[in-house]
Amino acid sequence: MASGFTLTPRSVFAVLLLVGLGLVPLISGALAQPFYVTLFTRILVFALAALGLNLILGYGALVSFGHAMYMGIGAYAVGILAHHGVTNGWAQLGAAMVVGAAVALAVGLICLRTTREGGGMAFIMITLAFAQMMFFLAVSLRAYGGDDGLPISVRSDFGLFSLQDPNTLYYLSYALLLAVLLGMRRLIDARFGMVLRGCKSNERRMAALGFPTLRYKLAAYVISALVCVLAGMLLANLTRFVSPSYMAWTVSGELIVMIVLGGLGTLIGPVAGATALLLLEEVLSSLKFGLPWLDKLINQHWLGLIGLFIVFVVLVMKRGVYGGLPAGPPTAKGRPK
Repeated sequence: MASGFTLTPRSVFAVLLLVGLGLVPLISGALAQPFYVTLFTRILVFALAALGLNLILGYGALVSFGHAMYMGIGAYAVGILAHHGVTNGWAQLGAAMVVGAAVALAVGLICLRTTREGGGMAFIMITLAFAQMMFFLAVSLRAYGGDDGLPISVRSDFGLFSLQDPNTLYYLSYALLLAVLLGMRRLIDARFGMVLRGCKSNERRMAALGFPTLRYKLAAYVISALVCVLAGMLLANLTRFVSPSYMAWTVSGELIVMIVLGGLGTLIGPVAGATALLLLEEVLSSLKFGLPWLDKLINQHWLGLIGLFIVFVVLVMKRGVYGGLPAGPPTAKGRPK
């Protein structure tokens, strides 16, 4: 094999998953089922957000219940500017990034400074508190729909391309996902990622070695937040609607479930987890067996079935759908490296 790439179950799974996602518009067109483009665009958006959260959760052990807040910031940047007639995508992107970075810097600094070693239950509760504050701020914005949300009449226009075409939105989401995957891989393998993982194992030892651990963790928090801001912008363009519900703590919980389901602290895990969870939701909510009592049971209680599936994965596969796959070729003892 070429240097830098080894054929393993994980690498095969990753290639098949990413290639399959890239072929969705072609398959959808061949089947004359445009719904699949919409469904898988949603999967890409949440996979992107889960990738962002995984940077601090999987590699830094920082459990944030507030990252849906940043998806909301990205979505409202698109919605509010479009409401005032500004549909230029670059302007929306600039506004979303500036606001998202400012909020992430302030929130991250407060959360990391006021919790012991930047983690634990206190970190979870403080991030949740900030997210709820932003949620109720969005509810209070009566000029922009308040609790009812705000419709978006025109999708973002980036000059060279417009997101009015669903396929264009899909391929933009796909390209951003690939770009973030590549960036995350380089980041994790670099000195930055090594320090972040060192803080996860023993922050006091990393500080004793002279590393400014707060700066590293704050930088990771801001980067992860900005990835979620990007996901929020794409979500607003997908649904052509923004709502305070995008910032609800349950959305942050779903992102955590996607990461755990796919594989905590793995690169492709969040993508696999988002794909598995959202596809399972779609299948169970519309599954028909032809038996009225069984169809009613599944269609009305599909969330419970998803919960059982997640419990099964956690108990049996432990490291998730992707994380449980061998990461290397078999050794002399027949076990993966």
